[in-house]
Amino acid sequence: MREKQHSSLAERYFDLAGHGTTVRTEVLAGITTFVTIAYILILNPMIMSDPYTMMNQPDMAAKIYNGVFIGTCLGAFLGTFLDAVYAKVPFAQAPGMGLNAFFAYTVVLGLGYSYSQALVVVFISGILFIVITAIGLREAIIRSIPNAIKAAITPGIGLFITIIGLKNSGIVVDNSATLVGMVDFASFRTVDEAGKAAIAGALVALIGLIVMGVLHALNVKGSILIGILASTVVGIPFGVTHISNIDFNIGAKFSDFMEVSFFKLDFAGLFAGENFAHTLFTVAMLVLSFSLVNMFDSIGTLMGAAKQSGMVDDKGEPMHMRQALMADAISTAAGACLGTSTVTTVVESSAGITEGGRTGLTSVVTSLLFLASIILAPIVGIVPGCATAPALIFVGILMLGNIKDVDFSDMTEALPAFCTIVFMPFTYSIANGVAMGLITYCLMKLFTGKAKDIKALTWIVSIVFILRYALMTNG
Repeated sequence: MREKQHSSLAERYFDLAGHGTTVRTEVLAGITTFVTIAYILILNPMIMSDPYTMMNQPDMAAKIYNGVFIGTCLGAFLGTFLDAVYAKVPFAQAPGMGLNAFFAYTVVLGLGYSYSQALVVVFISGILFIVITAIGLREAIIRSIPNAIKAAITPGIGLFITIIGLKNSGIVVDNSATLVGMVDFASFRTVDEAGKAAIAGALVALIGLIVMGVLHALNVKGSILIGILASTVVGIPFGVTHISNIDFNIGAKFSDFMEVSFFKLDFAGLFAGENFAHTLFTVAMLVLSFSLVNMFDSIGTLMGAAKQSGMVDDKGEPMHMRQALMADAISTAAGACLGTSTVTTVVESSAGITEGGRTGLTSVVTSLLFLASIILAPIVGIVPGCATAPALIFVGILMLGNIKDVDFSDMTEALPAFCTIVFMPFTYSIANGVAMGLITYCLMKLFTGKAKDIKALTWIVSIVFILRYALMTNG
């Protein structure tokens, strides 16, 4: 009786019937999103603590790893929960993978700022986001994006998450001659143990991809989640799923979190340079760089995921757009206070949407699983990257289908759309794809006598991106 009452409350609050979904579908979608994105819980602490490992400070690296782990769980929980109950959208938030690398290797390792000082830069960018979202500027920027680029964002993100999946699975590898290549399966008998594990991981990912494809073709609900679980099980005999060395010592992680991460923003240290004007300019450039990348990553993801789920209005704009953008902005600032890099809307949200997630109930489930991960992290960590990678590849297939909406008959529309699509995977950045699409759109329209098609804000955003590429370190 109680379960039925809870379901009724959920159905009314999230209007499940109006969105053509059910509690079961939303819960399954939320689990799928979480399992697909769970690798961030392990990878984010590794990346953010790595500069201290490279600087031969292992004790500090270990403390930051533990602190960032707790901060990642809490930041992802808070951001995703805001998406759930405030914006009522089926999106997840977590630290952005490109932005955490910029934080670690450019700001901390390259420029010499401390972990606590770099958190201040993220915090300031979050406050900036809150302000420009409150005054409607981010919504205005979304409305300034031409239809050609809007149509290209979803297939572009599809290719972007596909290449992430191919890389995480080990199917696509580095190649000094051609930039990328495919793993050499024939070398299994001659490589060392690490090489054999990489090949085994690629095989597990291919098996998972086939499982997902077959189940989806047979209209089996939960095909992506089943595929992830199947890949995890298959990974045991292949030696890529490890069920040993489970460590539930959460106390040590919390202790380090309170010592080095929780509200440890070093404002004084950040602005302590001898030349205050130069320090202020450097900090301003870093804030702008974080903000531009984060803004267009989140805008691109929001628009792509909204279109994939059918959550767009008659103007092609995401529903609950302002609320979703504000949730994203608050999470950026709050994530910095919790000790992690920029928390933002993540492309892996599309996995749950593909499973039928249409409301904030999907995000409620995902957020609670992020919170539970503080305790269950060792179990979550059992799922190998090669088991979640096929989910990204599979969702990429579905998102690429939206390429039919791109108008290739008009080159002033086709070239910007093409640049939007290809720059996302080939530069590993949604923001770069949107930026290059906007820049080429303005140039194509200008030089073909169609400058009147360009909105003033489109010009402004394009010029800002040109200045960023010319003057700032690329993150």
